[in-house]
Amino acid sequence: MRLRPVAVLLTAALAVTGTACGAKSSRQNDRGAAATAGPLDPNTKVTITVGCRPPKTAKAERAAWDADVKAFQAEYPNITVVGKDAFPCIVPETFQAKLAGGQMEDVFYVYYTDAQKIIQNRQAADITPYVGALKRLKDVNPQFLKALQDGKGRIYGVPRKGYTTGLVYNRKLFAKAGLDPNNPPKTWAEVREAAKKISALGPGYVGYGEYSAGNTGGWHFTAEIYGRGGDVVTPDGKKAAFNSPEGRAVLQTLKDMRWTDDSMGTKQLLRWEDLMRMMGSGKLGMMVGAPDVAVETFLNFGAEIEDIGATTLPEARASLLGGDAYMINPKASPDQIKAAMLWLDFRNLTPGQGQFDYKRFKEGGRPVGVPENLLWGDNASGAQERALRRQYATVPVDNFAPYEKGSSGVTPKVEPPNAQAIYAILDGVMSAVLTRRDADIDQLLADAEKKVNALLARSN
Repeated sequence: MRLRPVAVLLTAALAVTGTACGAKSSRQNDRGAAATAGPLDPNTKVTITVGCRPPKTAKAERAAWDADVKAFQAEYPNITVVGKDAFPCIVPETFQAKLAGGQMEDVFYVYYTDAQKIIQNRQAADITPYVGALKRLKDVNPQFLKALQDGKGRIYGVPRKGYTTGLVYNRKLFAKAGLDPNNPPKTWAEVREAAKKISALGPGYVGYGEYSAGNTGGWHFTAEIYGRGGDVVTPDGKKAAFNSPEGRAVLQTLKDMRWTDDSMGTKQLLRWEDLMRMMGSGKLGMMVGAPDVAVETFLNFGAEIEDIGATTLPEARASLLGGDAYMINPKASPDQIKAAMLWLDFRNLTPGQGQFDYKRFKEGGRPVGVPENLLWGDNASGAQERALRRQYATVPVDNFAPYEKGSSGVTPKVEPPNAQAIYAILDGVMSAVLTRRDADIDQLLADAEKKVNALLARSN
């Protein structure tokens, strides 16, 4: 699954409260909590359906999935894995309906932002008694696991992918503009200066690109205010917190780059695909994003992957956490949950196999060496994954060293509650600053603050 911005693929419908499916889940969770969490009896035949099998159009990824199913079932002949394909793996218009109607797979795919509402609505099984089967769960970054836990620390999902936002840049354009591609910007002032030099290369060159539509503007605003040490909502989730010095600094920098420096191009109201396309064309200098942008733009937007580099967010005090996971249908039996744990451990949590089978990726022509998944920290699993990634690398791994080295010192931070709806409101703030020279930042923040406070009051 190629990583897309969480904001684009979420659904505001997740704000609904518990459903009939939720009522059933409470009984299932009670049963699951009381179940014996020992190993699955090898004589017990179990079938599980699993979401997000790659579609037929993604031939290499689908072949890898099918090969993993075959290898897994050879090791566990009593378990049958039935993959359910979809692209994208989450369709906002149908995701909540599938949850509410109890039509979700036994093992279903989610984004971290969805998880807390799913837990609150009792639409996922409590898998706490079963996670002993996940041999490397202890090595997973606790922040990624926290996104899948309730307030009591009980676990409702298994992480698949974790990343934090940084700054993606075109190394070739840096060199062409007289900048050092091995020394990317560390401050927003340096970003401004680099963007001006890149824009000066000629017509069509854009120094720095930014989102402001389709809820992606609010998503990036969140990433950037986190980086400056600010927040979107108060710690209790009841009030907006972005009408702050940090929020104003985010917007003032963008306004200065757009109107004073003229380094952001004239086309605005950009969505996810727009910046991917611009980066793929070789005309965009910098954008906020994770290193997987390099893979995405190479596979689908014509980029030369050796031209792309990544570093941490300038002046980063924290970084927006993103990624995805799997949760278990509350209707699943204890044996199905046990089988699911074995599959998820095999496919998603073992360096050298499944999603981390870099040898297979290299042989199949997929780029290897980009730190797309920072699931583990500085521990045995993390060291093994990094060593394998370097061993089978097909891209210049040093292009991403500033990101990987810097990320270890930056705190991952989860998205705000009601993220999708908040992002929609903040889109208006971002678009105003980037399309109106006379935009009043203080007024924009004050108006958005009122709207978000009203939203949070309705949902708390």
